[in-house]
Amino acid sequence: MWTPTLVLIAVTTLAACALLGGGLYETVVVDPAWPKRPGIIQAQNGGISRRRFWIPAHTLFEVLLIVTLIAAWRDADVRFALLVALVSHAVMRVWSFVDFVPRAVKFEKADPAGVDEAAAVAWTRRSLLRLPLDFLTCAALLAALAVA
Repeated sequence: MWTPTLVLIAVTTLAACALLGGGLYETVVVDPAWPKRPGIIQAQNGGISRRRFWIPAHTLFEVLLIVTLIAAWRDADVRFALLVALVSHAVMRVWSFVDFVPRAVKFEKADPAGVDEAAAVAWTRRSLLRLPLDFLTCAALLAALAVA
């Protein structure tokens, strides 16, 4: 039976999977190319604007996750899975804010000819390490959905 809480968990899971898909897209499509061609990630040079996806997507997901956690708080099994999702996502976001976002902004604002390709490649390799946290977030939400 589809209850409002179950629908909320399903929508939150869908949002988490969209974030994972965005991360996979960047990893598979964007990251292999941009260290050699920095203009690809520079909107002012005709490249993509990562902010146009990531800011609304993360904001929507984080609001949904908090609302879902509040709505499902009484169910201990669902609550545990949602807390795992919250913690794994929070770790990834804090790590991103501390390390990845500031460096990404520097790469996006730099003169394309002056971008250190080795530093850019190192950034893309470290960025791969965030994907397991996104997978864990999705798996925890899928578990919450299954339990609910």
